[in-house]
Amino acid sequence: MNKQNSLIGLLFIGLGVYYLLRHLNIPELTPFYSWPTLVLFIGLAFLLHSYWTKDHSSLFTGVILAGFGLHFLAVNHVPFWRDHWGMYLIIVGVAFLLHYRKTKNGLIPALLFLGIGLFAMFAPTNPAWFQWIQGVFQLIERFWPLVLIAFGFYLLKKK
Repeated sequence: MNKQNSLIGLLFIGLGVYYLLRHLNIPELTPFYSWPTLVLFIGLAFLLHSYWTKDHSSLFTGVILAGFGLHFLAVNHVPFWRDHWGMYLIIVGVAFLLHYRKTKNGLIPALLFLGIGLFAMFAPTNPAWFQWIQGVFQLIERFWPLVLIAFGFYLLKKK
């Protein structure tokens, strides 16, 4: 498999499947015609590319995108799924953990993100010092498009 074209090919396949299903207008799939499904498909394309080509540079990105897509889908369609800021940390922690399995790099951030995320999700009461973290995540949820714009400019300036 050609490493250069496989990611683009997988992205086109994923987007094509999404728009074909949307075009067929299957009533059972109507709730899934949304942006989280697109994010999930893009993340799955990155994951498949990473495993098929044995190039693990896109593994972290794939887990993040697939995890966020799955989370936002599950919030709307799975009754027991919790919409909590700790879930974002868990997704990032899982991404670091899977990246560590393949590259042996990033175990400490994985354990920190997973630990803090699990503590935030399942602690019976949150300590007072956790309030500032919740405030930061509320700010990010409110202004996340600005973060995307800033990251885009950073990538343009990076050499």
